Amino acid sequence: MGRISGPLLDRIDIQVEVTPVKYQKLNSNTTIETSQEIRKRVNTARKIQVQRYRNHNIYSNSELTPKLIEEYCKLDDKGRKILQDGFQKLGLSARAYGRILKVARTIADLDFKENIQPYHIAEAIQYRSLDRKYWKN
Repeated sequence: MGRISGPLLDRIDIQVEVTPVKYQKLNSNTTIETSQEIRKRVNTARKIQVQRYRNHNIYSNSELTPKLIEEYCKLDDKGRKILQDGFQKLGLSARAYGRILKVARTIADLDFKENIQPYHIAEAIQYRSLDRKYWKN
């Protein structure tokens, strides 16, 4: 982590710290989503994005411009409040704003939701944790 600067890390859309898995989790009877199921869901989400952006000459949420973010990443009041709280508590940068909305749009697509829900925003914010953990303002 010492080799990565804060501004560089700020350009990475998803930042997740992976901790070791406890044996109890490995040996549980919890049903998990198979790779085949995940692949199907991802491919469906990609098709949704291609269809959504067919008139904009882009193919995925990662290519959204600020104008297109405004059009396709609309939030309700609760979603805006979660995003505002996240920025205040984590001290996120202006660059993180667009990245969080693009990731939330992708999470909503994977969830087969037409609109971004507050829990999609909350999940997207969680993926911005490393820059604030290691490079506090």
